[in-house]
Amino acid sequence: MTPTNLNTEQLVKLCIAKNQSAQLEIYNRYYKAMYNTALRIVKNNFEAEDIMQDSFLLAFTKLESLKDVKIFGSWLKRIVINNSIYHYKKNNKVHEVPLDDILYKVEDSNDGIDSNYEFTTIKAQDILNTMKTLKDNYRIALTLNLIEGYDYEEISEIMSISNTNCRTTISRAKASLRQKLQVAI
Repeated sequence: MTPTNLNTEQLVKLCIAKNQSAQLEIYNRYYKAMYNTALRIVKNNFEAEDIMQDSFLLAFTKLESLKDVKIFGSWLKRIVINNSIYHYKKNNKVHEVPLDDILYKVEDSNDGIDSNYEFTTIKAQDILNTMKTLKDNYRIALTLNLIEGYDYEEISEIMSISNTNCRTTISRAKASLRQKLQVAI
């Protein structure tokens, strides 16, 4: 049976046994999604490609530590996101004042969504393009929350910020995105 006919779980087991054709098949199945994930965070094609390839190398060398082969895709995505955040922070070492030092409390009662706004008329690509124009911390937080599906606690851990700061950042990012989308319409 060729690797293209196997499911992901079978391929991962072959990869643990150092089967190179299985590794190539895993790479071919996941590289586009992992590249896009990295690109949304670092906003640089070459850096995203490097991050994606480094993440695959790391994943293949640490595959024995994966406890459940059924979660390989999400495990690989987590590696890509962590590597992307690391590279982003390394390349953008700017001294920032934590929002916790400035803010007391911001409540987001409607989760950033205005119920009377017509989201159905906006194309997804327009939203993604507009997201690219947001401040980097807004773009990363929204990408992790809305596109990758991480919750506030996971995002605050990934971005090394407090839970309150995470909620505030996402709330402000949504408001900024809404404002930019309304201007574009």
